[in-house]
Amino acid sequence: MKRILGLDLGTNSIGWSVLLAEIDESGNVQLKYIEATGSRIIPMDAAMLGDFDRGNSISQTAERTRLRGIRHLLERCLLRRERIHRVLDILEFLPYHYSQALNRYGQIKEGEEPKLAWRKNEMGKYDFLFVDSFNEMLEDFRVTHPELVGKKVPYDWTIYYLRKKALTQKIAKEELAWVLLNFNQKRGYYQLSEEETEKDNNFTIESLKVIDVVKGEKDKKGNKYWFEVSLENGWIYRAAFYNDIYLWKSEVKDFIVKKTTLKNGEQKISLSILPSIDEIERMTEKEKNKLYDKIRIKTEKTILDTGKTVGAYIYDSILQNPGQKVRGKLVRTIERKFYKDELIKILNKQKEFHPELQDKDLYQACIEELYPSNEAYRQNIANRDFTYLFVEDILFYQRPLKTKKSLIANCPYEEHIVKDKETGGEKKYGLKCIAKSHPIYQEFRLWQFLSNLRIYKKELANDVDVTCDFLKTEEDYVALFDWLNDKKAIDQKGFLKYPAFGLKKNAENYRWNYVEDKPYPCNETRTQLLSYLSKAGVSSDFLNKELEERIWHLLYSVDDKQELEKALRKFANKYGLNESFVNVFQKFPPFKKEYGAYSAKAIKKLLSLMRMGYHWSESNIDEITRERIGKIITGEYDERIKNRVREKAMNLTEVSSFRGLPLWLACYVVYDRHSEAKDITKWQTPDDLQKYLDSFKQHSLRNPVVEQVITETLRTVRDIWKQYGDIDEIHVELGREMKNPADKRRQMTQQISDNENANLRIKALLMEFANPEFEIENVRPYSPSQQDILRIYEEGVLNSVNDIPEDIENVLKKFKESDVKKRPTRSEVLRYKLWLEQKYRSPYTGQPIPLSKLFTSAYEIEHVIPQSRYFDDSFSNKVICESEVNKLKDNLLGFEFIKKHRGEKIELSFGKVVTIFTEGEYEQFVKDHYGRNRTKMRKLLLESIPEEFIARQLNDSRYISKMVKGLLSNIVREEGEEEAISKNIIVCTGSVTDRLKKDWGINDIWNKIILPRFVRLNEITGTNQFTTRTTNGHEVPSMPLELQKGFNKKRIDHRHHAMDAIIIACANRNIVNYLNNESASGKAKISRYDLQVLLCDKVKTDDKGNYKWMMKKPWDSFTQDVYKVLKELIVSFKQNLRVINKASNMYVHFEDGKKKLVKQEGVNWAIRKSMHKDTVYGEVNLRKIKTVSLNEAIKNPSRIVEKEFKFKLQSLLKEGYDTKKIKKYFEENKDVWQDINLSKIAVYYFTKETKDRFFATRKPLDTSFSKKKIEESVTDTGIQKILLRHLDLKDGNPDLAFSADGIDEMNRNIVELNDGKYHQPIYKVRVYEKADKFAIGQKGNKSSKFVEAAKGTNLYFAVYETELLNADTGKITKKRNYATIPLNVVMDRLKQGLPPAPTDEKGYEPKFVLSPNDLVYVPTEDEINASNNMKLDYSRIYKFISCTGNEAHFIPCFVASPIIDTKELGSNNKAQRAWTDEMIKEVCIPIKVDRLGNITKIGY
Repeated sequence: MKRILGLDLGTNSIGWSVLLAEIDESGNVQLKYIEATGSRIIPMDAAMLGDFDRGNSISQTAERTRLRGIRHLLERCLLRRERIHRVLDILEFLPYHYSQALNRYGQIKEGEEPKLAWRKNEMGKYDFLFVDSFNEMLEDFRVTHPELVGKKVPYDWTIYYLRKKALTQKIAKEELAWVLLNFNQKRGYYQLSEEETEKDNNFTIESLKVIDVVKGEKDKKGNKYWFEVSLENGWIYRAAFYNDIYLWKSEVKDFIVKKTTLKNGEQKISLSILPSIDEIERMTEKEKNKLYDKIRIKTEKTILDTGKTVGAYIYDSILQNPGQKVRGKLVRTIERKFYKDELIKILNKQKEFHPELQDKDLYQACIEELYPSNEAYRQNIANRDFTYLFVEDILFYQRPLKTKKSLIANCPYEEHIVKDKETGGEKKYGLKCIAKSHPIYQEFRLWQFLSNLRIYKKELANDVDVTCDFLKTEEDYVALFDWLNDKKAIDQKGFLKYPAFGLKKNAENYRWNYVEDKPYPCNETRTQLLSYLSKAGVSSDFLNKELEERIWHLLYSVDDKQELEKALRKFANKYGLNESFVNVFQKFPPFKKEYGAYSAKAIKKLLSLMRMGYHWSESNIDEITRERIGKIITGEYDERIKNRVREKAMNLTEVSSFRGLPLWLACYVVYDRHSEAKDITKWQTPDDLQKYLDSFKQHSLRNPVVEQVITETLRTVRDIWKQYGDIDEIHVELGREMKNPADKRRQMTQQISDNENANLRIKALLMEFANPEFEIENVRPYSPSQQDILRIYEEGVLNSVNDIPEDIENVLKKFKESDVKKRPTRSEVLRYKLWLEQKYRSPYTGQPIPLSKLFTSAYEIEHVIPQSRYFDDSFSNKVICESEVNKLKDNLLGFEFIKKHRGEKIELSFGKVVTIFTEGEYEQFVKDHYGRNRTKMRKLLLESIPEEFIARQLNDSRYISKMVKGLLSNIVREEGEEEAISKNIIVCTGSVTDRLKKDWGINDIWNKIILPRFVRLNEITGTNQFTTRTTNGHEVPSMPLELQKGFNKKRIDHRHHAMDAIIIACANRNIVNYLNNESASGKAKISRYDLQVLLCDKVKTDDKGNYKWMMKKPWDSFTQDVYKVLKELIVSFKQNLRVINKASNMYVHFEDGKKKLVKQEGVNWAIRKSMHKDTVYGEVNLRKIKTVSLNEAIKNPSRIVEKEFKFKLQSLLKEGYDTKKIKKYFEENKDVWQDINLSKIAVYYFTKETKDRFFATRKPLDTSFSKKKIEESVTDTGIQKILLRHLDLKDGNPDLAFSADGIDEMNRNIVELNDGKYHQPIYKVRVYEKADKFAIGQKGNKSSKFVEAAKGTNLYFAVYETELLNADTGKITKKRNYATIPLNVVMDRLKQGLPPAPTDEKGYEPKFVLSPNDLVYVPTEDEINASNNMKLDYSRIYKFISCTGNEAHFIPCFVASPIIDTKELGSNNKAQRAWTDEMIKEVCIPIKVDRLGNITKIGY
C-alpha cells in the first residue's frame, strides 16, 4: 500500500489528510480510502492576519519589543544616575539628606524616595533647598510679570535659572549636582548618520504673521469651509477647516514650506500649517513621527537663531511668557549636541569656582570607583578631566549598536573553514551574503540583467525575439553594459532609447522581456557616488573601481555622524580632496540594509565568468575554477565535476569561451551545482524530524506568521508519521497569501476587494433585469454562470470604447455601493442597458448580441483557448458568442477557427443568419474592440499555444514555498535523489483544487455540511432568506445580496481546510500536469489528449448534443466518504498558555581566555502575557453627597451640606440637646427651617469609606468632553468650572470648544473664565472613573499606582463542584460555582509553584479549569444520566472563547466565523448557551484533543 499525505497550508491553519492507495503490477496507483483527516488551527489576532494579507510587515513581538525598549531606556537612565551619584559623593557635592539616602553603589536605598532640591523638615513637610537662587529668579520675574511674584512662580523653574546662571557665575556645588542630574533626565536625541537624509532639506519651518482671513465656500463633502489666509510676506495659504479661524488674524503661525523646482525651472511653493503639540498628540503614530521631526528642526533653528544654550533659551522664554508649557511643548526632543555643548560650557565655567573639579587625585579616585577591575580603560582616560568624565563617559555615553550580522543569510556556496583548537577537527562557518549596495554586487546584478535580457518585436499574435538583430556581438553587449553602468535605473521606455538601437521613431513596436512599466536598477551606487562627487566639484575620472569600493565601505560602515566626518576628512587628506568633499558627503543618504543571495567571495568568482569584452580577464578567474575549466575542456576525469556540468559546458572549448556566461552556467562551472541542494538530507524516523525542530532557530524566517505555520506543519507531519506510519508521497498547497511576498499580498487584497464589489454589482443588476419591464428573457440573479455572462458582456463594451459617457460612469460608480439604497434607480439601469446593447458584438461574427437574449441558450460562454487543450478558466480566456458558432469552433483556437471557417454563413436558433469573419476582418475587429485588454487580444489572435504560457504557470520560486517543499522532501526523498525538491513532493494550486471540487461534487457536500447553520439562521430571523431551492429541489445555503459583501461560505467553518487537504491528496501528478497545462507542452511525456481520456469522463450537458469533460472521481464512494469524515472531524486548536517562566538567556562568558556561550538561569520571572494596559491611575477619594436620617447626621455634623443648618445643629449639640429635643426644636420652628427634611439630610461622604473605588488619570482635552463628561468625570471642581463656562460660550458644542483652536482660545481667556484669577493653561485634565484596578506593586510609590487588566488576560475559568444531599429524597445533586481567575493572581500562584486556580470560598479545589481554545462536550440529559458508554455527538463539541466574572462564553468548535455578526452566535459572536439551549458551563465535560484531533481524555 502507498500512503499519500495531503497538506493545505494557510496563514493560521493546516489542513491534512492521509489517503491509502494500491499499486498494481503495471505500477498504476489506485486510491482506495481516506485513512484520516484533520484541521489544525493556530489562533491569531484578526488584525495581525489582516496585516499579513495586506502585505504589511508585522511582528507578534513588536509591541513587547517597544515596551522593552522603554524599560531599557529607564534602566540606562538609572544606571547613569547611579554613576553620577558615586562621583558626586566622592566630590562631596551632594546635599547631606540626599547622600544619606544612597547605598554604597549610588543606588537609592529601599523605601527611600529623596529629592535633591527638597529636604523633609521636622514637621514632615518639604523645604526647598535653594531658596537664595529662587529669590534671585523672583527678581527677574518682578520686572517682567510682577503679578506672579509670591504665589504663582514654581520652585521647579529654579533649575532653568541655575542653568543660565552657571554659564557666567558661580553656583553652589549642591546646585551644580542638581544641574548634572537634570541633564541625565533630558539629554537630547542621538542621531545616527543613517537617520539624517537629504529629505531634511526639502522643507523649512517659517513663522509668519497672519494679515487677513477670508472665508470661502464649503468643500465637496460639505463638512468644512475653505479659508484663504494672507501672510505678511505676501503668500496665500488656502485650506479647509471645520471651525472658523478668524482668531488667527494678527497671530504668528508656523508653516511648513516646501519648495519644488519644476521642469521649466520655476519654483513651486506649497504651504501647510504646523500643528501644535496638543494637536499632534491626538494623531496616529505615523502622523506623529512625521511632524515631530519638523518640530525638532523648528526648535533647533529657533535655539540657534537666539544664540543661547537650551537652558538659557527655556528660562528666557518662560520669563517672557510664563503661561506656556515647558516640557514637551516649548522644547520637544532636540539633538543631543545642544545639551552636550551647554554642559561643557557650564562645567568649564564652574571649574573656575570649584577647585575639586580640577583636583587630579579626586579625578583618579572617581575613575577607580567606577572602573575598579578595568585597568586598561582607567589608563586610557587617566589624563582626561571631570568635564570629559561627566560629559563623554557618563551622561552622554552611547554604546555602539549591537551587530545585526546574525540576521543576514549565509551564502549557499561559500563557507569559512577553521581548525578547532580543542578537537583538532574542522569547523565550518557560513559566509554572510553581500550588501546589495556593494559595488561588486551592483556590477554582478547588471551583468545578470543583460544575460537574461531579450528584445521582442510586437506582432498581432506571437511577438518575435529580435535580440540578435540589436546585440549582434560581444562588443554590443559591452557597450550596452557601459551605458547602463552610469544609470541608476532603467525602464522599457528608457531602454529602447539606447542610441545604438536607433529606435527613436518606432520604439512602441518593440518591448523587452521584463515587466513593461517597472524600472529596473542598474548601478545605483556608482550613480549616486558620481552625483555627490559632482556636487563636491570632483571629476568623474577620479572614481575608479578601487576608490569606489573604499568610499562605499566608509559610507556604509560608519554610523556615527562625528566619526563619519573624521573618516571623510582623513580620506580627503589622503587623496588631496578639499573641504567641499567632506561637507557634501556628510549629507550622503544611508545605503539600504538589503542583501543579495551570495557572498562577496562567491560573486567575485562568478563575475570572472560573467563579464565580457575588456571587462573580462583570465587572471581574475580563481585558481580552483581555472583547474576545473581545464578539466572540463580536456575531458579529464575528476569526481568533483559531475557529468551534468560537462554536458552543460559541452560547447565551451577554450578558456576564453568561459565569459559572458549566464548565472546558472557560471554556478555549475564554479560550484558544480545551481539550484541543487548542497547537503541532501533524508529523515529516516519522526525522531530525525524532531531533532530538526529542536535545532530550529527562532525568528530565522523574519516573518513570525510564516515561521509559526511552518514549524507547526512539521510538528503535525511528525505526529501523522508516528501514528499512521511511513509517508510515501506528499501533496501540498500553500495558500496564495503564504507563498507571495508583501507587495503581491497587498495587490491581491486590493484585487479581491475590487472583484467582490464587481460581483455584488453584477448580482444587483441581474436582480433588476429580472423585472418584466426590461423584457430580458430567462434571468436568474443567483446563477453563477449568468453572473459570468454579464461580466463578459460588460467587459466587451468597456474595452471597445475609449471614453465612457459621464452619466454612465456615474451609474457604474453607484453599482459599487455596498449600501443597497444608494444603488442606481430603474431609469438609470435602463440607460445603462441601452448603452450595453448598442456596443456589444460577437467576436467571431461582429453581430450585436441583444441583452434580451443574453441569458438564453442562444448565446454561450466560449473559451478562446479550449479547455481540452489548455486549462485556463480565467476571465481573460472567455468571450460570449452564438451557441451555433461555439459548437462549430469546438476545440480550435480563435484564429484557427477563423482560418478554417472564414466567410461561412450560420443560421441561429431564432432565425437570424450570421457570417463568420475573414482573417482581415477578424484581426481588425479584435484590435478595435480589445485594444484596451492586451491579454485577451493576444489570446484571440493566437495560432498556437506558446511554451511560455506553460512555463509561466509552472514557475514557483518563492522562498517560503521552496523552503516548505525542501523540508517535506526530507521525509519522502528516495535513494539517489540529488535535487533539493524530491519527485515525491507534488505541489497543487488553488485553481486545480477548485476544478476538482467542482467536478467531484465536493461543493455540494460542503453545502450539505454547512446547511444546518443557515437553516438555524432562518429560525432566528424568522425568514427564509438564508436558504434557497435548486432547480432539482435541493435546499442549499443562500445569503441576501445586502449581506454578501465580505462573505465567503467556505471560510465560515474550520473543516474546509481538511476538505481541501483531501482533494490535494487525490491530485496526483497526472491531474496536476493536466490542469496546470504541463501536458499542453510539445515536450510533455504524455499528451494532453491521452491524459484527458485517462482522467476524465465525457458528460452530456443538455439534449442538444453538448458535452463536457469532467474529472473522474478517485473511487466510487468518494463523495459519501468525504461527507462522513468531515462530519466526524474534531478541529484541533494550538494552545498558547505560557504565562510566566524563569528568564533563561544565553550570554558570552570568558574562561581561560576563551569565549563561551553560557546559559543564564534567571532568578527573575519573565511574564509572557500583557498584564495590564499602559495607562496608570491614582486612586482618588471623591467627596460626594447622600441623604441620611437625623440620627446618622448627628454622628458627624461637620459633614452636613447646608451650612446654616449645620451650624445650628452643632450649637444645639453643644447645649446638650439629644435627638428628641433636636427634633422638637425644628418642629416648633418649622417656619424658619421649612426647607429642612429631618429624615433626608444631605451630607458629604468620601468614596474611600464605601466599597466603590475610583481612579483618576490625566487625559488630553479633546472634543469628547461634553457637559455631562466634564461634570461626571473631571476631578478638579475649579477646572470643571472653567471648562463648563468655555463650553457655554460655544453653545455647548464640544467640537468647537475643545478643538485645537478652541483650546487655544480658552487658554487666552482663562483669567476671565476663572473670575479674574490667574490659572495655568489647561491642556490635560484629571478624569476619574469607577473601576476595579490593581496596584502595580507593593513597594515605594508602586503601591499607589493602579492599572487596569489588559484585554484578553482572563485566561483561566475555574469550575467548582459541590455535592449536596437532598434530605427528602436522599439523592445527591451536584452544584457548580464559577470564577474567572485574574492574571495577576495566576502569576502569583505560578511563582509559588501552585496551580493557576485557587480553592473557592469553602476550600474546594476546582473540578476543572478552562482556557481559551479548550474544548468541552455538552451532553444530553440522557447522556448525563447514563454517564457510562457515552457516544459523542460531534455537533455538541464547543470551544471555550472567553470569560468574565462567573460568565463563560463558547462557540461550536467547527465555527470559524459568524455568518452574520452578533445574530448567529450571540452578542460579541459568542454565547453562554448551546444551540440546543443548555447553559454550557452547568453541564459541560472538558475533553482533551491532540494535534491530530484525536480525543485523548474525556472528563475531569
